[in-house]
Amino acid sequence: MTSFTNTPFDRIEVGHVETVSRTLSRNDIEALAFVSGDLDPYHVDDADLPAAGTWTEAVAAEAFISYILNRRYPGPGTRVVAVDLKFNGRLTVGDTVTATLTVRDKRADGGIVTFDCRCTQQNGEVIAAGTAAAAAPTRLMTYGDLATPEVIFRRTDAFARLIRSCESFPPVTCAVVHPCDRDSLLGPLEAARRKLIIPVLVGPEARIRKVAAESGADLSGVRIVPTAHSEEAAVTAVALARAGEVRALMKGSLHTDELMGAVVSSAAGLRTARRISHAFVLDVPTYPRMLIVTDAAINIAPNLKAKADIVQSAIELAQVLGVERPKVAILSAVETVNADIPSTLDAAALCKMADRGQIVGGILDGPLAFDNAISAAAAKIKKIDSPVSGEADILVAPDLEAGNMLAKQLQYLSGAESAGIVLGARVPIVLTSRADSVRTRLASTAVMAMVAHARDTAGAPALPR
Repeated sequence: MTSFTNTPFDRIEVGHVETVSRTLSRNDIEALAFVSGDLDPYHVDDADLPAAGTWTEAVAAEAFISYILNRRYPGPGTRVVAVDLKFNGRLTVGDTVTATLTVRDKRADGGIVTFDCRCTQQNGEVIAAGTAAAAAPTRLMTYGDLATPEVIFRRTDAFARLIRSCESFPPVTCAVVHPCDRDSLLGPLEAARRKLIIPVLVGPEARIRKVAAESGADLSGVRIVPTAHSEEAAVTAVALARAGEVRALMKGSLHTDELMGAVVSSAAGLRTARRISHAFVLDVPTYPRMLIVTDAAINIAPNLKAKADIVQSAIELAQVLGVERPKVAILSAVETVNADIPSTLDAAALCKMADRGQIVGGILDGPLAFDNAISAAAAKIKKIDSPVSGEADILVAPDLEAGNMLAKQLQYLSGAESAGIVLGARVPIVLTSRADSVRTRLASTAVMAMVAHARDTAGAPALPR
């Protein structure tokens, strides 16, 4: 491990020069804008992020100077007592800023050291110049390499926009299947309060009312269709959908296989000509657009025909969510076709199917490894010329295990918010996890409502019966 030693007052030399340089990333600019309060959309907008604002330059310069004084020279134990700078110029993502501090003088009274300060861009333009004064440490200290925590700013609340977009059309009548715990009941009730759905609660009535009483929820005016248990609730909800009494289903506190068993029943289910599949809609704070991951919940090891349906359903979902021509990355472990890796063969076949019009509405490319799908820079390094790399709207996993792990890694390691929906059935189905919060259930409901609305306004189902 790297170690550092500070410089006490008696070892500081007049004329000593300390310099540090850093190339500004988007995250740096966002952090500086947040600290400075300079949140003008012109300065931090998603589109171009052209420049920081006046206050941001000031914060940037003072941050560099503070870093040198507190971490480099004199180092830990230093107390900054005054900074007097004049500011000029602008900063943008990709600029390299160099801060230089020169010891002007030192005085024993209080151990005060005065520094001449100068911050410049890569072209030599001066961003800030002036002086700083600090009380230097009085004793020698050696310390380990101090890690700087990574701060991630959520660039956009995509789900808030989705929920707002549902305000313009009427609520969807939705059967909520076995809502027998707090979150599975409060989620749809909150969606009803926001006029996203008209809930029909299907399940053991006494249990539903008990949960409502314990949660302080008001069930006045809410229809309850009583059933004896969760399996009967699933069958009953599917029957309501087949009869046209509800336009959507929402999973409550029952197991997924109970609900989906009723949905896929050949005699009385909700199957269509298309393979039923699941899609996660993810708002990842480090990615500039919504991301759809499919299939991560239903199809364990889909064959090529099933994958074609999965891709088509995901494309149509992305279009409903406002992406006119979504870019689809067919994922594998590598970016070249390899006869020993079946997912690469499927990826190549899917792309050719799109070329021949068997899959429509999207731009497909694959096989692509995850880094090449998400990062244009990674694709460029590997000399991959792809219309999808760095701009993927949809990630198609090779199987359920990979898709499920990918989606949950984005949620739990990257802070992604998620919504889940089942596609390919006669009605859209909100398929939530028992661990999902009310906000997640609300986001999933908004996605479902948009799909249902799109089917209504098109005059025919968005997904074939």
